[in-house]
Amino acid sequence: MRWRGLHHVEVSVLDYEASVAFYDSMFGWLGYKSFWTLDIGYHSTYYMARFPLPHSYIGIQPARSGTKLDHEARAVGLHHIALWARNRAEVDAFHTRFLLANGLPVTDAPMEYSVYVPGYYAVFFNDPINGFHWELAHTPRLPGPGAIRRFSRALKAAGRGKPWGDNPARAAMRPLPPRS
Repeated sequence: MRWRGLHHVEVSVLDYEASVAFYDSMFGWLGYKSFWTLDIGYHSTYYMARFPLPHSYIGIQPARSGTKLDHEARAVGLHHIALWARNRAEVDAFHTRFLLANGLPVTDAPMEYSVYVPGYYAVFFNDPINGFHWELAHTPRLPGPGAIRRFSRALKAAGRGKPWGDNPARAAMRPLPPRS
């Protein structure tokens, strides 16, 4: 069984220098490190939360074509990228002290999304240069009883009229074909 998920994501950006400035500011605020800004085969900059430990990272490189993304159009492509937050306070502080303080486009202010998992709390925002849709989310390791009750109620409400039966978690898990 895999114990790590995503290895890395690389996105192509419209204005490389402006994007590096934006992402340096955003990832710096969140405590990430930039561990590569070189031109070896292609120009790129990478950001990692726990450098130099093996961990997932995000890279940017100059686009060769394209226009700013319109998240609301829901075109084919990447929908959004979610980053881990340490706690709810970090989500709130990032919203107030980084997003709002810099006049950045917030699409959904911080709130609990009880239907996702118990205690899920997030803010959604857009990259003002390229239009990438981002999320900073916190999921508690051990949710409290109130978060579990809110999750249960939200899941029941969302399941009304759906063929989930008594166990929506089981219905959500689909078997995938194994290696042959």
